[in-house]
Amino acid sequence: MQALGIQPDKSTLPLILKACARLRAIGKGKKIHFDIQQTDLMSNVRIQTALLDFYSKCGYTERAYQLFVEISVRDLVSWNAMISGYVGNAQYEEAILMFMEMERANLKPNAVTAVALLLACGELLRLKFGKAIHCYCLKNGFLYSNAHVGTALIGFYSKFDVRLSSIVFNLMDVKSIVSWNAMIQGYCNNGDSLKTFELFEQMLVSGLTFDSVTMLAVIQACTENGLLKLGIQIHQLAIKFQLHTNLFVGNALLNMYSKNGSLESSCKLFESISNPDVAFWNSMISAYIEFGYIVEATTLFSRMQLEGIEREKKSIAIMLSICAELESGLRQGKTLHAHVLRSEIKLDVSLGNAFLNMYSDLNSVDDALKFFREMNGSDVISWNTLILALARNKLRGQALTFFMEMREKKVTPNSHTLVALLSAFEDATCLNMGRAIHGYALKHNLNIDFSLNTSLVDMYMNCGKEAMARTLFDRLPERDLISWNALMASYIKHNKPSEALLLFHRMISEVEPNSVTIITALSACTHLAHLPLGRCLHAHATRRELFLDYDLSLGNALLTMYARCGSMQNAEGIFNFMRRKDIISWNAMIDGYGMHGHGHHAMMTFTQMLGEGIRPNGVTFLSLLSACSHSGMVEKGLSIFNSMTKDFNINPELVHYACVVDLLGRRGYLNKASEFINSMPIKPDASVWRALLSGCRVYSKTEIAKIAFEKIVEIEPENVGNYVLLSNIYSAAGLWEEARKLRLQLKQKGLRKPPGNSRIVVRNQVHCFTAGCRSHPQSDKIYAKLNHLVSSFKENGYVPDFRWVLHEGDDEDTKLQRLLSHSEKLAIAFGLINVSGGAPILVTKNLRVCGDCHEFSKHVSKHTGKEIVLRDGSRFHHFVNGVCSCKDYW
Repeated sequence: MQALGIQPDKSTLPLILKACARLRAIGKGKKIHFDIQQTDLMSNVRIQTALLDFYSKCGYTERAYQLFVEISVRDLVSWNAMISGYVGNAQYEEAILMFMEMERANLKPNAVTAVALLLACGELLRLKFGKAIHCYCLKNGFLYSNAHVGTALIGFYSKFDVRLSSIVFNLMDVKSIVSWNAMIQGYCNNGDSLKTFELFEQMLVSGLTFDSVTMLAVIQACTENGLLKLGIQIHQLAIKFQLHTNLFVGNALLNMYSKNGSLESSCKLFESISNPDVAFWNSMISAYIEFGYIVEATTLFSRMQLEGIEREKKSIAIMLSICAELESGLRQGKTLHAHVLRSEIKLDVSLGNAFLNMYSDLNSVDDALKFFREMNGSDVISWNTLILALARNKLRGQALTFFMEMREKKVTPNSHTLVALLSAFEDATCLNMGRAIHGYALKHNLNIDFSLNTSLVDMYMNCGKEAMARTLFDRLPERDLISWNALMASYIKHNKPSEALLLFHRMISEVEPNSVTIITALSACTHLAHLPLGRCLHAHATRRELFLDYDLSLGNALLTMYARCGSMQNAEGIFNFMRRKDIISWNAMIDGYGMHGHGHHAMMTFTQMLGEGIRPNGVTFLSLLSACSHSGMVEKGLSIFNSMTKDFNINPELVHYACVVDLLGRRGYLNKASEFINSMPIKPDASVWRALLSGCRVYSKTEIAKIAFEKIVEIEPENVGNYVLLSNIYSAAGLWEEARKLRLQLKQKGLRKPPGNSRIVVRNQVHCFTAGCRSHPQSDKIYAKLNHLVSSFKENGYVPDFRWVLHEGDDEDTKLQRLLSHSEKLAIAFGLINVSGGAPILVTKNLRVCGDCHEFSKHVSKHTGKEIVLRDGSRFHHFVNGVCSCKDYW
């Protein structure tokens, strides 16, 4: 028109402005407004209303209202445009106020007004007002003559009670596809998947044509209810009706497949789309991340750029969330930061917080602080993220300083602020500050929600105030899963697995456990070697399909539990059953084989892992070196150690050096071990010298032991275990005077040797024994059983090894009684009395098993025919028919 010199008139201008609004051509619309301001066209109510509608739909409600005020004679269309404009911009209160003003102008609302007001009432949850509008619609016949009104009522009532929506739907004489969609969406949003599918089926049977909106609701129901097979059928239906090419439908299907464990189907769907939009790419990247395929997610993100897809804010945020899992995560995060600065992506507060969270997750405090100071704007989330980063890195003082600065800058802390701050309080020295934070929450009437209450409970547990922690926990009127799981985890962290299991049994009477609960309970079972309960938890997870498909964390927890509870056969079964395995899975398997003395199996698993393309990490090599040490594979262990830097570019840490010293020391190569320590590029810590000292125990090398002990004492002067270890070496070598001097030093320093204790689980009850214990109800039977066994064993060649009685001057009978009172012997005797049939006896000890108990266990297995499984502080021993799996190498 403009090219032909034809000027728009009062008939064409409203149409042009409507097009501008739809295309969001804000500049064009504003120019039209400017060009006609001084013309007669501006006095036309229809054009004025069209301008008002244009500004409202483009988000400029204040400008729209100015125009509305300038209209001299406002008709119903003008009022509706203004009310609808407010509703379209989520200004619901303003919409209702505008309606009240309209009533005062003596104008009667029509169906358009009713639809807008019902939307506003639904969002504001104004049930009474919405019902009044419903009555007005009934009185004026809108409900039966206008499908839009009925649809709006369905949407309104679905916010309160979907059954009311159903009544409205059934009463409607005229139903459009929009009405059907509103009803289906109402059922879906209220979690009634059965009704969702019933109504959809009714549409199909009635021959009604559904659209992409219908399909989206049905796919959403499949996604939220784990209905993969039905989802596949819906996909086939979408293909039949040519709806699968709709990008929204395709995206919903992709998410349905990934949420229901079928990543392969998501990938096939993604590759089948000819021109996926950026949302589609984001969904596929998110699916890879959800399944743990970080490399694939990163590759796909790079492919976006190669294919010319403009990466948006959400794409960047998704990739920032995985930086902590990448080897070069910090570099990747900074690359993304540079990309945002170069591109047209707006670095708003939301994206800024994502970057801040990335630096926090990577423990890069300096970068987090720098980024925070350079942010254009920050909100309470920004402050909370920074405080959490400081707390995680044990910078409690700085975290508190920022908390004070936050308040000075009038940023109001919320419960998440205190949760972040409380995570820095890890021991009894923080008790007063923790109480002050608790007091702040109460004084300022902060909502002590589940999350904050859980953090307070954890803080009091960390500070040694278990009673206060339990009081806070018990006061919660309704405890959610997170609260239960957190307290269980806190008990595990503070080495109280029995209390964790007691809490678990109490919990299952109140709430249904989830996979996190099961993982925490499995951790307690692992600590206690509670194999029966571990098997029950496995069965529970299987029945509820928590693990069968793709829960890696739960699979790894089960694998670890079985390996550390002495059942490598079950651990292998879990490992082979797992569809996906991450580095934790492989490390757990290698570590399990190592603990059980199966060094060659550990090496084979490592080779298999490399063949699968899994890159080892420091934990992998620690497990491998430990496996070599327990199996006496010195040359292989040294080769593995050298390959860390040579083949995998992993710098050994002190724990790896300690493992090598242990490897050499166990084999008797103590001089080589000493030379290895002297050649270390980093200063050896106590664990390295303790490994050398332990090797001296086996071979009674007192001179080297004395040197190692002097080094350890410089680093750990208060660790009683070091004194006990050297004392044992002196006693075993017959140097009683030296041993006596060490025990005197312990007494003078006020240090006490931790007692040896052993556990055994019989009929789901954990029984604990300490050395010399006589408090157990069956003590008389236990000691009688031990004396009987020793008498029998002596006839078959058993000679008590009194070198392990670390008390000089005792006669043989006294020494024998001291040997018999070792905790593992008490537990084994209890097991023989109470474990029937051919079930093995599983005993866990906190310290390394002594030589006499090791020999005694061999005789028990041969004499009784029972397998004895002993997990000591170092490894597993499986005693079968008089032979130990360690081949007397431990």
